[in-house]
Amino acid sequence: MSELILKNKLNLQSLIIQSLPWGTILAGLFLVAIILASIFPYLFASTDPLAINPEAAFQAPSWAHWFGTDQSGRDIYARVIHGSQQSLTIGVLAIGLAFLIAIPLGVIAGLSGGWIDRVIGWVIEVLFAFPSLILALLFVAVFGAGITQLIIATGIGIAPGYARMIRGQVLAARHAGYVESARALGHSPWRIIRRQLLPNAMRPLVVVVTMGIGQSIVWASALSFLGLGAKPPAPEWGTMMSAGRDFIANAWWLTFFPGFFILLTTLSTTVLGRYLQNRLEGRSHA
Repeated sequence: MSELILKNKLNLQSLIIQSLPWGTILAGLFLVAIILASIFPYLFASTDPLAINPEAAFQAPSWAHWFGTDQSGRDIYARVIHGSQQSLTIGVLAIGLAFLIAIPLGVIAGLSGGWIDRVIGWVIEVLFAFPSLILALLFVAVFGAGITQLIIATGIGIAPGYARMIRGQVLAARHAGYVESARALGHSPWRIIRRQLLPNAMRPLVVVVTMGIGQSIVWASALSFLGLGAKPPAPEWGTMMSAGRDFIANAWWLTFFPGFFILLTTLSTTVLGRYLQNRLEGRSHA
């Protein structure tokens, strides 16, 4: 009996793997590796990312230093691995903050209607008209640079787009049959919001969150590259690229590897998000 259960389980796992595109599998594996590296960086790179060795400065990639060394002799591979912790943390916290802002605004606007919806909708549209990076730059210009400011600035920069999307989802769901049925049964507005509106309105946002993590990492790295985020010698990808740009002609690896990991992380979250989107659309049409 146990052998039959094990065989069926293995067949199910094999079927799931076969149904996944190779691009999605590779993207998922890379994201798992990056997440593990951000949690347990010393399992992937035992070298201290802040250790200075002037005698080893500007060494090209080799067996001794896989990604080369920087102007202070610090190991680029160790710095990229340890930098994943800061970059992912900034990305996840920025997305969380964006939704803390966007969900109340979108839900209140979508449910209220009338002048409340018009006012909130107008504010959302005005903020949405500004590029996210410009909003983030304005915040940093007013409140100064730093990791905390970077997270808040990135979250504020991308929140209007999410608020706009949530408002649209709530507007579409508020007159749905299951909401009207709940009203007819005498359910309270709070229960309708919690049990019917939010779960159905939020489901498509799983895709947005997945892609948004990569987007927020790009925005945060851009701000750090401009000197408005983490400060050297912090092993943060955008900061590393900023510190290496003056040496790009003779030491290309200083900017290439952190930039390459930003690209891979963003690409992986996009591929995974597209896969989730296709799955959700497939279920909705089934």
